[in-house]
Amino acid sequence: MSNNRSGSFIGGVLLGAAVGTITGLLMAPRTGKETRQFLKKSADALPELAEDLSTSVQIQADRLSESALRNWDGTLERLRDAIAAGVEASQKESQILKGNEVTPEPPMLDRL
Repeated sequence: MSNNRSGSFIGGVLLGAAVGTITGLLMAPRTGKETRQFLKKSADALPELAEDLSTSVQIQADRLSESALRNWDGTLERLRDAIAAGVEASQKESQILKGNEVTPEPPMLDRL
């Protein structure tokens, strides 16, 4: 869920940047030559922007991966505890039944 929200946020940032750039270009009181120079500088800066964005995405992915591993470890630990408790309860019940030599009553459906 968090991963989906991060992806949506990044997508929104990129869409907002694109819309803002286009709107700015259409509304800007610059000459064609000035606008072309501006676009050239912006295009030259794109590789750096892409690298920064890539680094940010990688950092976020690493954080999500670490979080998922911690959650998985916690789930496995709870599962181990539950299995151990079930085995222990089963063994105790088995000892009680063997010690008392009592046959358990059949379930209600079997008696009908």
